[in-house]
Amino acid sequence: MSIEIKAPTFPESVADGTVATWHKQPGEAVARDELLVDIETDKVVLEVVAPADGTMKDILKQEGDVVLSDEVLGIFVEGAVAEAAPAAEATPAAAEAEEAPAAAGDIILSPAARKLADEKGINPSDIKATGKDGRVTKEDVLNHLKSAPKSAPAAAPAPAAAAPAVPAGERVEKRVPMTRLRATIAKRLVDAQQNAAMLTTYNEVNMKPVMELRKKYKDQFEKAHGVKLGFMSFFVKAATEALKRFPAVNASIDGNDMVYHGYQDVGVAVSTDRGLVVPVLRDCDSMGLAEIESTIGDFAKRGREGKLGIEDMQGGTFTITNGGIFGSLMSTPILNPPQTAILGMHKIQERPMAVNGQVEILPMMYLAVSYDHRMIDGKEAVQFLVTIKDLLEDPARLLLDI
Repeated sequence: MSIEIKAPTFPESVADGTVATWHKQPGEAVARDELLVDIETDKVVLEVVAPADGTMKDILKQEGDVVLSDEVLGIFVEGAVAEAAPAAEATPAAAEAEEAPAAAGDIILSPAARKLADEKGINPSDIKATGKDGRVTKEDVLNHLKSAPKSAPAAAPAPAAAAPAVPAGERVEKRVPMTRLRATIAKRLVDAQQNAAMLTTYNEVNMKPVMELRKKYKDQFEKAHGVKLGFMSFFVKAATEALKRFPAVNASIDGNDMVYHGYQDVGVAVSTDRGLVVPVLRDCDSMGLAEIESTIGDFAKRGREGKLGIEDMQGGTFTITNGGIFGSLMSTPILNPPQTAILGMHKIQERPMAVNGQVEILPMMYLAVSYDHRMIDGKEAVQFLVTIKDLLEDPARLLLDI
């Protein structure tokens, strides 16, 4: 039975998507829930999986094509022994795969498995086959790679002819199209600078109290909660408390209206291979340090794997970005519209500081708050940042609510 493979139903905030990568080609056997194609939107990459066991019959939308919600991407034939696409309709890649030897001895490999095995230099007879009729699937090759001893890497394939060396002095250029996510990030950042009266205020915080508290309790914390105690949870809690005291910083502008939010949904900027994304921690006022750390860790993991959903990044009343993990000592963060403020964290740097008339070496961090001056006065922005500084330099205040 033929089944139409359709694009996902996009949320209202997403108009369309782009076919990013086809993971299966016509004629290739597919298992239920196996990934068929990635659809890239302005915010996330959505995965389309196989509805059942069967075979890809035809691809209607090629990589790079723009598609709408529920638009047909290809045709899928259900059934373990579904007919493959006619040879005349096969793509060149599929034709080459059919012409290539389909087995090594009695070992049968799918085209994708054969390609991966060749790339990794794996002997097909070493792979445990789980596919129908003893066929080696791509997943079998991946499982073999995971279980292979680290001390005995797979033998490299015979070296091909060396690629011609680039002549000395050659000025090489490479042009690649901008991804939808990167283009959206660029547009939003430019819009933020053009449409907001953006200003930045700076301060510095002595991180010694937080570092000593973390050092003292980190082992007990991890044992009790199953997650490591980092610095970000302290900043989220401090920012949440400061947002409650200065509601304008937690507000947004909608046309000529100022929208004050009675909750604190803090977005945490996460760097991925595709670009910067900002998943949102909901109702931070009711979250403990352990829940914050666990949620941020999950965001980072799913961000690297491209598994963040659109619902993870919608909303948000305030944003925190941490350039310090990359070594940034000071920077000016750009607003994340329609929010009116963003906190920038930076590298912890030991510096000589004057304390009670004495010079001490302290671990210091520069903090920056960029804000929309249309909504927030300078006095509020400075007091907001000083509140975060005070809470971090005396973490007991977070517990005592003072």
